[in-house]
Amino acid sequence: MALFSFAKKKEEEKKTSCCCACNCTTENMQAAEEEKSLKGVKILGGGCAKCNELEAAVIEALTELGMDTIIEHVKEYEKIAAYGVMTTPALVVDGKVVSYGKVLKKHEVVKILKDVRGL
Repeated sequence: MALFSFAKKKEEEKKTSCCCACNCTTENMQAAEEEKSLKGVKILGGGCAKCNELEAAVIEALTELGMDTIIEHVKEYEKIAAYGVMTTPALVVDGKVVSYGKVLKKHEVVKILKDVRGL
């Protein structure tokens, strides 16, 4: 009988935890999925120096292009995981991951923004 109760417990854990072992709830993951479809520019990362460098480059690029866009810095791991990103910093433009795992320079961000937004 103990074997079956162990299997049942494991099945329950699968329902309440995610691959990153942070105990993401179904509601949190669903909210993160819905948030992905929103327009805008997002920096994904925990707030390290590289994430902040990417954010500064994005601000400069948006200023150069004259775009009045709000930048969101996403630091919650369940929201980052919803994008399928495993390496930060990452850049998301209008719900699409356009870069991950590296700090982009301003001119690279300008090119990406022009390509994604059709400018």
